[in-house]
Amino acid sequence: MKQIRFDSRDKKPKVWNIAVLSLITAVLMGIIILLKGTSASLLCIIMSVYLIITIALLLSAFIKQLQYNPYSYNTIIYVGFAIFLLFVLITFFILAKQILQFPEEYTGEQIVYTLLSSAKSYMIITFPFIAVFSIALCISNISLIRHEGFRFVNVLGIILAFLLVAGDIFLYRADYYASGSLEEVRMHDLLVNTFAAVYLYFECMLIGTIIANIIVVRHEPAYNKDYVIVLGCGLRPDGTPSPLLRGRIDRAVAFRNKQKEAAGKDIVFVTSGGKGPDEVISESESMKNYLVEQGIPEEEIIMEDKSRTTLENMKFSKEKIEEHGSGKVIFSTTNYHVFRSGIWARRVKMRATGIGAKTKWYFWPNASVREFVGLLTEHRGKQAAILICMLILYWAMTVYIYRY
Repeated sequence: MKQIRFDSRDKKPKVWNIAVLSLITAVLMGIIILLKGTSASLLCIIMSVYLIITIALLLSAFIKQLQYNPYSYNTIIYVGFAIFLLFVLITFFILAKQILQFPEEYTGEQIVYTLLSSAKSYMIITFPFIAVFSIALCISNISLIRHEGFRFVNVLGIILAFLLVAGDIFLYRADYYASGSLEEVRMHDLLVNTFAAVYLYFECMLIGTIIANIIVVRHEPAYNKDYVIVLGCGLRPDGTPSPLLRGRIDRAVAFRNKQKEAAGKDIVFVTSGGKGPDEVISESESMKNYLVEQGIPEEEIIMEDKSRTTLENMKFSKEKIEEHGSGKVIFSTTNYHVFRSGIWARRVKMRATGIGAKTKWYFWPNASVREFVGLLTEHRGKQAAILICMLILYWAMTVYIYRY
């Protein structure tokens, strides 16, 4: 399979066509539902065609986004919702088969009800994945606590696993225990569908984040780079690189050697990291010393020793590179940190591709959860807009179903 080329597209993909298609489909289905005697099969066909086209558009936007900027929240949204709509499409295929067998038993309202139940159905279908993922999170967190000690950040995976499983269990119990007047049942379904929509959103974002992280970590940049930024992450008490930092340096050196062998092209190292309050020297200097020990000439190393955060790593490293000229840039960090680091690089208007160093198996899942939480907190406005649109859609369908 041919690898997708990052940074090979200059224009950002647009998805306004999905919004237009959705509006046209909604209006068309609304008109058909209002016409008495209309068969449900026509509605089912229209909805299936809409889903197929929308999934294709989302996957196309996903690939184009990788080509334009793989380190984007849009990457997560496109692939996450494409997977969700695929499950909805499967539901409609099953429904279409039932309609063909018993056409007189189905109405337009039941098509809307199928859409309304899509979030709940998605949660039930994906529960095995959620269960396995949650168990893996708990196992990795227990191993992490045994090796690294008990800290709040080391139990984030366990907390997320509990919330994921508890959410599915809550929905299952709440969905199957409803009684009372029509108004009470309508309010019950409204609350259940609202909960399912919110849960669905975060599950889509989680799955999208996992997929996006895997893609950017497995991607091997072209061997035509001029600079490699090595992101700092802490030192030992004696001022030598910690195992995590040493992994990042070794990954950069390995890329340099492969590029030298494949293209005969040299690369300049930018060691990026300031001096922490408990460190004897700056991370930048420690990395430089380690690189020299590995046989890298000092003239091929640029020190950036002022940064304290990943954003400053990218900003100050870019300034150092611009002082020496220009060229194609990559950055080296730990595998779970590649995606968010790429976001910070784009934030300072630097089109740099990332490479990730491997880390211990028990550390990666919990760190990925922290990265996922970080991504969510950095895009609150966009998330709010998507959630509001989803909630309005599910509320409207609930009110329509119980309008009499």
